[in-house]
Amino acid sequence: QVQLVESGGELVQAGGSLRLSCAASGRTFSSYTMGWFRQAPGKEREFCATITWSTGSTYYADSVKGRFTISRDNAKNTVYLQMNFLKREDTAVYYCAARRYSGTYVSPRGYDYWGQGTQVTVSS
Repeated sequence: QVQLVESGGELVQAGGSLRLSCAASGRTFSSYTMGWFRQAPGKEREFCATITWSTGSTYYADSVKGRFTISRDNAKNTVYLQMNFLKREDTAVYYCAARRYSGTYVSPRGYDYWGQGTQVTVSS
């Protein structure tokens, strides 16, 4: 049973930083792609970043490129999302997701497992 558990979301001022964590368990994730998505109230779930576990290859949405960094720690089976220069429009529930195949994929429909989400609120 794959489990993804996010943590690290909180209230932060605009311009600040946060690091989200996603602890993954239940599988060997070396052939997986991991993604971070977010969903604001009344909006669709939006792609933020993805990382191919085996190669470390990353890809970002234009809205977060240059501000967010996705990374993984093989020893801890954990994926991170470092978020810098946060803006009010970054306010959302952030979800970690796992896809059973390697390679960049940005649609949430392509991911097989999801965490419960962690709230990030950016105040002005």
